[in-house]
Amino acid sequence: MVAAETTQRAIWKPLWQLPRRGELILSLAKRELLVRYKGSALGLLWALLTPAVMIAIFTFIFAGIFGARFGANSSPWDYALYLFCGLLPWTMFSETLQQSAGTIVSHANLVKRVVFPLETLPVAQALAAVANQLFATVALIIATLIIRHSLPPTVILFPLLLVPQLLFALGAAWLIASLGVFLRDITQGISLFLMVWMYLTPIIYPESIVPDRFRTLINFNPFTSLVRSYRHIFLDGGMPDWSGLTYFAGISIVLFLFGYWWFARTRKNFADVI
Repeated sequence: MVAAETTQRAIWKPLWQLPRRGELILSLAKRELLVRYKGSALGLLWALLTPAVMIAIFTFIFAGIFGARFGANSSPWDYALYLFCGLLPWTMFSETLQQSAGTIVSHANLVKRVVFPLETLPVAQALAAVANQLFATVALIIATLIIRHSLPPTVILFPLLLVPQLLFALGAAWLIASLGVFLRDITQGISLFLMVWMYLTPIIYPESIVPDRFRTLINFNPFTSLVRSYRHIFLDGGMPDWSGLTYFAGISIVLFLFGYWWFARTRKNFADVI
């Protein structure tokens, strides 16, 4: 019994120590960003250019050709804003998972160093993705001011959405980082999984067009409420979807704890596999 309790404390101890490793995590996140854009002519502008191209394509196809609208009187420019807003949290999450899938393997030289806190590597990936999202958020605010000539005061509630979103991404990052050690083809699987998940989330289409028989499935998706809340505070000037955000926050906490627990329990086998 005593040994089991000692083991459990040893598993959770690094999690409580994460705040004290803030300097290391920020350094890793900064290095990740620099390495990602090193040698490119546009640098960090790629973080804005990539979603901009995606927004242009989706706006042309769905708003231009199919006439999709987020509201009865909205224009294609409004569609682009709603699409951009929905892509903000989704792009951060998908980027975190894709980068985390191979982060342990790519740092194989650190795995055999017993004293190195491996749990910081997925955290750094998540923070690097958050940095990209903040850069894109500034672009969204500027675009909203240009198109609508005003900005809702509810944008100050943005941190209330970012905190559970970060917890969700961290839990998923730890889980995927661990699985990436044992399943080397998980990167391809993650790409397919994320593509399906994105189309099951009302990002490129409004919730209003979802048939009633699929509403339960769409609402069960935790990212639905997060995207909805983003659009409420950034574009509609309304409060977040509190009930949906509570649901998302609950799932985020569970995933955060489970993802870390899984990573901590499996990390002792990383050196043997790598």
